[in-house]
Amino acid sequence: MTETKSPAAGSIETGLTVGVLCGVGAALFWAAGFVAIPRGLAAGLSPADIAFHRFVWTGLVLLPIVLRDGIGDLGGVGWRRGFLVFLLAGPFQAVISYSGFIFAPLAHGGVIHPGSAAMFGLVLAALVLKEPLTPRHFAGALVIVVGLAIFAGESIVSIGGNALGGDLLFMTAGMMWATFGMVVKRWHLDSARATRVSCFFALIVFAPAHGLLYGYGNMLSTSLTENLIQIGVQGVLAGALAMYLYSRAVVMLGAGRAAIFPSLVPGLTLLIAFATFGVVPTLAQLAGLAVVMLGFWLALRR
Repeated sequence: MTETKSPAAGSIETGLTVGVLCGVGAALFWAAGFVAIPRGLAAGLSPADIAFHRFVWTGLVLLPIVLRDGIGDLGGVGWRRGFLVFLLAGPFQAVISYSGFIFAPLAHGGVIHPGSAAMFGLVLAALVLKEPLTPRHFAGALVIVVGLAIFAGESIVSIGGNALGGDLLFMTAGMMWATFGMVVKRWHLDSARATRVSCFFALIVFAPAHGLLYGYGNMLSTSLTENLIQIGVQGVLAGALAMYLYSRAVVMLGAGRAAIFPSLVPGLTLLIAFATFGVVPTLAQLAGLAVVMLGFWLALRR
């Protein structure tokens, strides 16, 4: 006899498939954002310019939704909490991360930033949120530290001391992102709403501050094509669309399952860099990636 699947079972399978595709798509777009940063810097844009393209235009697009949710309390997030979210996960965190690419290669940023975010996220969850840190999770954090140390060792031995400074910037940005994740959990905030609020503050705070501190001449002197690439990749793909896809993955799969998708970013970053620009990672970078991915697997496995 041929087994016939019920409509409910088919609907569940479809939801799981769509959820996985959304999560993978979000990771792919985040990785593309990392790959595009060195190109923008090489074209003459500053880290602040790229952060402007990443957050301000997205804030402009999302402004009607923020106004719809209620400007008085920013849709329930609150102005004080919203501003803290903006400081941790907005353009200032991005400028720190993007500045790292001035000193260190793409592979370092694409692995150290998300790897540090995962490592510090485990530590903060245990210390602040009092979430149980199982031996497997602890081992995962230690393995990630070993992987990050491999990249630091390459910076010292093969690339030079300045690259180590870039690695520290990536790690700082990862720590800020982990702190953002911690406050989102502590305050029970919706990640998509928190992102909209962060982009709103980028529109009303970072945009005028950028004009006062740097001016817009640098962006205007860079070719329109390069500016549009950064707007498209950072603002649309790695920004609004990645957050939408990741939020859909959380809804369809649950937060626990969806948490695995950011761990795909390091490998996808190196893969996209190789496919688009022919950037071949060194043996040390591949070793560091493998160790960090093992740490992700241990840390995220239940």
